[in-house]
Amino acid sequence: MTWQRTLRHFFALPADELWEVVGDPTRWPAWSGAIRSFTLEAPPPHEYAEAPVSHTAAVAEAQVAQVAVGQRGHYLPARGWAAALHGRTAGPLRITEVEPGRSLSFEQPAPIGGTRVRWSLLKHPSGGTTLEQQVTVTGPMTPAIVASIGNDLIADWPLAVVRLHRMLRPQPDANLLKVVIAGGSGTLGRSIAADLTTRGHEVVLLTRQVNLALPHRQVLWDGASTGPWVEELAQDPANTALINLAGRLVDARPTGANVTDLRESRVRPTQALVSASQQLDTPLARWVQGSTTAIWSDAGDLHLTESSPLPAGPNALPQMTGVAAPWEDAVEGANAEHLTILRTSIVLQNGSPALDRLTQLTRAGLGGRVGSGRQWFSWIHVEDWLSLVRATLGLEEEVNLPDGILVAAAPNPVRNHELMATLRERFRRPAAPPTPSPLVRVGSIALRTDPALGLTGRHATSEVTTEAGFEFVYPTLDGALRDLTS
Repeated sequence: MTWQRTLRHFFALPADELWEVVGDPTRWPAWSGAIRSFTLEAPPPHEYAEAPVSHTAAVAEAQVAQVAVGQRGHYLPARGWAAALHGRTAGPLRITEVEPGRSLSFEQPAPIGGTRVRWSLLKHPSGGTTLEQQVTVTGPMTPAIVASIGNDLIADWPLAVVRLHRMLRPQPDANLLKVVIAGGSGTLGRSIAADLTTRGHEVVLLTRQVNLALPHRQVLWDGASTGPWVEELAQDPANTALINLAGRLVDARPTGANVTDLRESRVRPTQALVSASQQLDTPLARWVQGSTTAIWSDAGDLHLTESSPLPAGPNALPQMTGVAAPWEDAVEGANAEHLTILRTSIVLQNGSPALDRLTQLTRAGLGGRVGSGRQWFSWIHVEDWLSLVRATLGLEEEVNLPDGILVAAAPNPVRNHELMATLRERFRRPAAPPTPSPLVRVGSIALRTDPALGLTGRHATSEVTTEAGFEFVYPTLDGALRDLTS
């Protein structure tokens, strides 16, 4: 049994500077919340000679003297039970690769298998560096190891890269855009916050309750009225952008009370933000307003773009159009030079509820079509979503997006039966029986979710991104899943 995940993140920093931290695994606990401790034993003198020689910066050369191929050590996961089990049963790990300024790896043996962690620093054409972390687990202990540390490494990744960046650059670049994010503690919020922070931008999260685990500056607000938090927008509006992702997760039973809560959790924060912007003497530079392609409810075989009308009457599902349309309407009157309403499709991302649920069902042998299997599945890889958000903020020099509605979806939607077939192929699972619509509806009661999330769909793509010359890195579902599951 083998499990492997490769995570990547861009830093507006030179590789040699990142190597100061990445090249010393004993500093891993300082930037990864999934690791409690990491120690290295002093290797015999002859083992230093095993490390590849490279003429890089003096810092990197000094690092080689500290970490060498063959050197042994120990680490403990942060999770309590995992640390206790690992500390009692695991033997020493071994450094297996050190290429100064470029890569480092170590292996932790386990009965008939083990874990391998590799960090690579890849120079980016823009002048920055991409950090790649690849974790590979093999052997019969794979499920236990993934549960004890693998999943935590994935979940913590957007926070880990921010901690790493802060160790090297504690302060943001005052010459770059300041970005205030409402709803920044969710999966997408953490991702865009990390993406912008490691590019040098100042990021501020508006939050109802400060979370000390988040390595971002957080400012309290109630999500319903103006208050001292408005000062974050007022300090320099012309150099400040706002990203509004505030709202409750949609994975809930479609009761009247839940639909009202879903709607109000989006409308009230948006109204408060609009009110705050209207107090400013100068318009905000940019405003990215969250929305969803679910605003079209169940669109059948219609091919939707930014210019497609919204459904009306019984075709406008209250938990979809009835939530998203008021959310978009609430941004009316926002005081900003540029405003984008970002209708986002299903974002495929490691650690996201959507991808996690799909992969779990498929691995469990339940990867058959849902209902008729003909409902459309519009999606976007998280890296393409991040690129689109940067473009709406005016940070992508080669892409000039107009204001207004923008559909954030890959150019190749698939039907549900194609989605499930691709997942089965990816995880090498045989054909699975379908899940009939009545069973989905019954099961949704037990899971306390909305059956419409699986039984409805939309074929949504963007005319705007095509005309603007935006290029998707992951235009096909197969390519996106290969990247996210390998």
